[in-house]
Amino acid sequence: MDWMKEHNVLLDITSRTVQMKSSKSGKTMHIHLPSQIHSPPTVNATEAQLIEKIPVVSDFPDVFPEELPGLPPDRDVEFAIELVPSTAPVSQRPYRMAQDELKELKVQLQEQLGKGFIRPSSSPWGCPALFVEKKDQGGKRLCVDYRPLNAVTIKNKYPLSHIDILFDQLAGAKVFSKIDLRSGYYQIKIREDDIPKIAFSTRYGLYEYLVMSFGLTNAPAFFMYMMNLVFMSELDKFVVVFIDDILIYSKSEEEHKEHLRIVLTRLREHKLYANFSKSAFWLKEVSFLGHILSEKGVAVDPSKVKDVLNWKQPETVTKIRSFLGLRATTAASSRTSPKLRSQ
Repeated sequence: MDWMKEHNVLLDITSRTVQMKSSKSGKTMHIHLPSQIHSPPTVNATEAQLIEKIPVVSDFPDVFPEELPGLPPDRDVEFAIELVPSTAPVSQRPYRMAQDELKELKVQLQEQLGKGFIRPSSSPWGCPALFVEKKDQGGKRLCVDYRPLNAVTIKNKYPLSHIDILFDQLAGAKVFSKIDLRSGYYQIKIREDDIPKIAFSTRYGLYEYLVMSFGLTNAPAFFMYMMNLVFMSELDKFVVVFIDDILIYSKSEEEHKEHLRIVLTRLREHKLYANFSKSAFWLKEVSFLGHILSEKGVAVDPSKVKDVLNWKQPETVTKIRSFLGLRATTAASSRTSPKLRSQ
């Protein structure tokens, strides 16, 4: 194989990595071969039985896979990272981790390598990886401290709607469904030229994401932009979208049947996958974005009120901001509630 010699091709079967070095430019490329490439989505057997019993949803089991089927497909939009002019690459050493975290790090790195979400990197960039606790499921989520990168990233000013504005269109709605996307960020590709910028350092080497990662400053705004593109025709008619949360609302069950089918068809067309265990259908009352929605209107979720009442006195700037954010949520609800009562 003369071409393999010419380009100094190295194959690593264990990590499914191909390394190529051009004899002309001297540049080295790392290509990771995921174990799955757009393989058909598989549905959990137990969830499949439940899906079969839900009107309309039963026609879309492929929208609710047990896991993402691999890298997202090519889309018209990709996540890009524009830097402040004259920015030099930023690199930091890995954070120290406890033994149990190192063990979990190995597991999650192998999982994400296998799915093709990350690959080994030789980038001059590198932010340290860390773990955060999952609030709803327990366990640890692998994240990256992208603060050094975010500091030199030009901010995307795409607006994230206030909650009270999102709920303005719900007057008269009697039937609700909500859909939560599965690992929503991992369903968006990074622009190829920007992949090296989001490299992250670990005890076990340097890696880079091929999909949008948690912690990137413009990720929420870009996700909102993409979802608004997908559902532009349905927004303010029977759909509310906030990041990866979708609400479908209707004035009758007959309407809801049509609305739900349209939304699920959109997801299928765009190969966007949802988490069945976090979704709910055909409800008279639904919890959404910290509020309880029903035919009667909107009210703050009682659990959020409890959080405010039981909040300890904040002692740091971060804790004060967190409290003010929760307080703003409850205030927004009190302002919008009269608007949302059925006409």
